[in-house]
Amino acid sequence: MTATEPKAADTGWRRLSPLSPLVRLGPGGVAIALILLTGLLSGDSGSPWNFLVYAVLIPFGLVAGFVSWRVTRWRIDDGALQKEQSLFRRRSLRFPLAQIQAVDVLRPGLARALGLAELRLQMGGSTGDSARLAYLRTDEALALRTRLLARNPDPEAQPAPLDKPAGVLFRVSTARLLASLALNARGWLLVAAAVIAVVFVGPAVTAIWIGAAGLWRRLNADYGVRVSEIDDGLHLEGGLVATSAETIPRGRVQAVKLVEPILWQPFGWVRLEVDIAGGEHERDGGGSSTRSARTLVPVGTRREADVLVAYLLPEAPDQLQRAPSRARFKAPLSYRRLAWATNDDVVVTRQGRVARITSWVPLEKVQSLRRVRGPVQRLLRLETIHLDTAGRGVRAALRDRDVAEGEQALSRLVDLCRRARRETSIAAQKT
Repeated sequence: MTATEPKAADTGWRRLSPLSPLVRLGPGGVAIALILLTGLLSGDSGSPWNFLVYAVLIPFGLVAGFVSWRVTRWRIDDGALQKEQSLFRRRSLRFPLAQIQAVDVLRPGLARALGLAELRLQMGGSTGDSARLAYLRTDEALALRTRLLARNPDPEAQPAPLDKPAGVLFRVSTARLLASLALNARGWLLVAAAVIAVVFVGPAVTAIWIGAAGLWRRLNADYGVRVSEIDDGLHLEGGLVATSAETIPRGRVQAVKLVEPILWQPFGWVRLEVDIAGGEHERDGGGSSTRSARTLVPVGTRREADVLVAYLLPEAPDQLQRAPSRARFKAPLSYRRLAWATNDDVVVTRQGRVARITSWVPLEKVQSLRRVRGPVQRLLRLETIHLDTAGRGVRAALRDRDVAEGEQALSRLVDLCRRARRETSIAAQKT
């Protein structure tokens, strides 16, 4: 059975792999298997619930998966990737090749076992869950990725291979990753649930399962993470069972966030994330969800993180101005960490109660500035300036600043952001 099936020779329409429904129903299939296994172990194979599984859920899942595959087709035509779904009504989507900024390759565990992969397109705006082809045969997906990035609409042409990542900027340490999971809050929750199991078996088993699932998701997503330099940004790949290969173009980075959890601080470990414009995907499963933040450094040293920050934002300021001392009455746990700075290109803020969080935002990405004065802030003559971007993973703000300082900072940031956007627009027109 071939992985693709042309709809008609004269139209060039193709179908996804006929094995795609199995991968999409993977989590549901696991749940059904657990239900059946529970019934077999309990000897209650003739219960109404098992009848529902056998007679309704399994046939419904198979039929729904087949129908979804049968009504979905795609092609490259007229300088765009076209995707069409037609069941009760026809839904046609068009993704111009010229607007494709990156193409990611994802391989969930079941997809890897079946030799399949998913392509996800990063466009100029947020395309949500639609700019994806799930699933294609792996070699076909890689060849299609090359064609899309080469802006080559000819399916018979043999495009030149893409440039490989130049140098590795970061590679996660497996030992450090396992140790960081042990120091993770979920890890401590798992230990506490195990202790409670002595008295309350049922609820504790549920808590252990939830905690273990969270730890597994992090291990599966962060294992073997490697960040490499490419011409237009960064190449991110990794994963244990589910693997992914992603491209992070410079132009889509809305902000950068460095997190220093309190349990990691004695070891000097940090986590580094970048905020991407538009809703994106989870890297550790076959499903899809909205997530704009990418973890570049799951756990690493400050020096390793600084290398990536300097690569993404080479002109970032490093001398931060602290909040006034009276801010301690409003934020006694975090006022010592409240600080900010800016130059002509980047604004950096620092905050956090338990974990220390430092955020960098390119001024050209700031879409709006908001001044907030709460009741306590008004009494203390303080205010907070929020910086809004197209991303949703980083919330940068100049927290609890003196009113006079806040007014000056707001006026200056408005001018700097306007100038940065104008310079970016001029540079884009020249290129």
